[in-house]
Amino acid sequence: MRINDLLVVLRGVLLDVHNTPMVLTPTETEPSITIDMDVDDATEAAQLLANALPADTTLPATIALTSGEDRATVTAHHLPGAVAMPDPRDTAAGLAATRAGVVAGRVALVTGGAQGFGEGIVRALHASGAWVFIADLNLTGATALANELGERATAVECNVSDEESVAALATTIASTCGGIDLVVSNAGIARAGSVLEQDLAAFALSTDVNYTAFFLITKHLGRLLRLQNAAAPQWSTDIIQINSKSGLVGSNRNAAYAGSKFGGIGLVQSFALELVDYRIKVNAICPGNFFDGPLWSDPENGLFVQYLNSGKIPGATTVEEVKAAYEAKVPMGRGALEADVMRALYYVVEQAYETGQAIPVTGGQVMLSS
Repeated sequence: MRINDLLVVLRGVLLDVHNTPMVLTPTETEPSITIDMDVDDATEAAQLLANALPADTTLPATIALTSGEDRATVTAHHLPGAVAMPDPRDTAAGLAATRAGVVAGRVALVTGGAQGFGEGIVRALHASGAWVFIADLNLTGATALANELGERATAVECNVSDEESVAALATTIASTCGGIDLVVSNAGIARAGSVLEQDLAAFALSTDVNYTAFFLITKHLGRLLRLQNAAAPQWSTDIIQINSKSGLVGSNRNAAYAGSKFGGIGLVQSFALELVDYRIKVNAICPGNFFDGPLWSDPENGLFVQYLNSGKIPGATTVEEVKAAYEAKVPMGRGALEADVMRALYYVVEQAYETGQAIPVTGGQVMLSS
């Protein structure tokens, strides 16, 4: 096995023993434990690592792993505020944890994390005690955000629609923290236009970023989660797609976006059925319109401008009129906010008995129906 894969399995072994999230960070400190490995199977590696670790191993611990000519030395430690995963059969587990506390000490990834909803999710997860990887094509923005947040924030350049880029992202996470607990597939794009007029390139771009990228993220990050599960079969992890209300109902003159989001929910349900074998929950959060974010409010390419130009709101002559028309469609009279999405996200992580769900957060604009 590759050394980074062994690190992920090692994290799984420690998760199984301590039942509390942790990170394995590279160090030059002299190791207190050295383990030589030559194995190709994750389950066998987990057993060998469990046997090689002293029974009284406590954290922090500095561990060196070698595999052939490859070597990695890491310090395994809990982040501040990390709490043990509750046993869902314990009656006390029915007492809801402080919502934000469910991610404390965990390792998380947010794609499209440099701006918009993604930035809000990054800030909230970091403030709640998670180590957050900020993955974005906009490396400058991601780096600025990581520098502002400080420790426990890592910027990574990633094109989510390119498989090599996503595979490299997974490698970076494994070598930096030893594994991951929460994957938030948030990166998205909208290109509005009539089906009678829209060019194929614009349609294909929406499909690549909103649909195909979720497959790639789940494929490569899911492999890390599966490796961990080989060593920590009771440790539950999450993949969450930030979908849209347009994944629940059609969207006039915005078919490329809605179609990709409908497809995303199909992937969520299908991935959930497969990955449940590895205690990976896969769910979608479907926010209403985030009017304050760049997707809607960018003065050049935002949806308000696109909808004004495409004539989607009859009679509207200004961006302000388009925005007012959309606010009027929401029973609660406003667009979705980052805090609304985070409440749903914390719920999904805390909820031990739901997978394959698409949760609307729409102010009543879209409701579930049988």
